[in-house]
Amino acid sequence: MKFVNELFELYRGRLQGTEDDLDMITLTVLGEMTETDILSIIGEMPNEELAWLFRVYLYEGLKEKFNQDQIPADRNRLLH
Repeated sequence: MKFVNELFELYRGRLQGTEDDLDMITLTVLGEMTETDILSIIGEMPNEELAWLFRVYLYEGLKEKFNQDQIPADRNRLLH
């Protein structure tokens, strides 16, 4: 989490870490980065961190899809 640690140190003491703060940081950082920058950071991640990143991507993506489809994930879990 090298990049996350660097961002945390940069904003530590300046922001509270609220949802709004985190949205602002992430949108600002993404807006300033190129695809090459992003892929470079991903390329430096250890396997465990890369697996975590992909897990979060899958989790949030599926959550969004279920919310859009208006099928409660808890109710759908009963089917499996």
